[in-house]
Amino acid sequence: MPKANSPKLHYLVREPKIKSSTPPLIIMLHGVGSNEDDLFSLANSIPDKFLVVSARGPITLGPGSYGWYHLDMSTGKIIYDKLEAEKARTIIIQFLQDLKTEHPYDTSQVYLIGFSQGSIMSLSVALTRPDLIIGVAVMSGRLLEEIKPQISKGPALSRMKIFISHGTNDPVLNISQARSCVQFLKDNNLNPEYHEYPEQHTISNAMLQDMLIWLNK
Repeated sequence: MPKANSPKLHYLVREPKIKSSTPPLIIMLHGVGSNEDDLFSLANSIPDKFLVVSARGPITLGPGSYGWYHLDMSTGKIIYDKLEAEKARTIIIQFLQDLKTEHPYDTSQVYLIGFSQGSIMSLSVALTRPDLIIGVAVMSGRLLEEIKPQISKGPALSRMKIFISHGTNDPVLNISQARSCVQFLKDNNLNPEYHEYPEQHTISNAMLQDMLIWLNK
């Protein structure tokens, strides 16, 4: 597994199995407390044409444990660091630019795939910079309120492919979060593909298979 570093993020790479000078790109973003190895375990399921990059969150929470921003759950309610979330969004955008120098890719075919906090960041980047992203897969995530006023109003947003999957028994991020996100996107003239599953806070095989079908459309 080749490892590399950008000025901001550590990451793992799966080169495209179908050789191309500028392959389509998938960036994978893990959940809080995990690391780049987590979603990279799914890399071989991704279609062969893609360059697959799994990035590590910039915040160290413990040995092998990273995040995109800190969470405080001491009150029983999730409180997140809004400034860190915004900084992470800008870091991911810069990471996309930095990556081109080491791994050239087709800038018109960039997908973000995230789980939990990683899916929150994926959606934040995609909706605010649709000029950089063609598709986003949100697995067990939500939309941050602070992102709504920043959403791009340009024509690039209308072409974006959006996949959202969520477990109806998710104890971490309630299913209502996914449903309200889908409604907000529809209210803004987007057409997300949405799936619910009788699962908890996880990526089940059914979720993965539906995401791969979406990716191949």
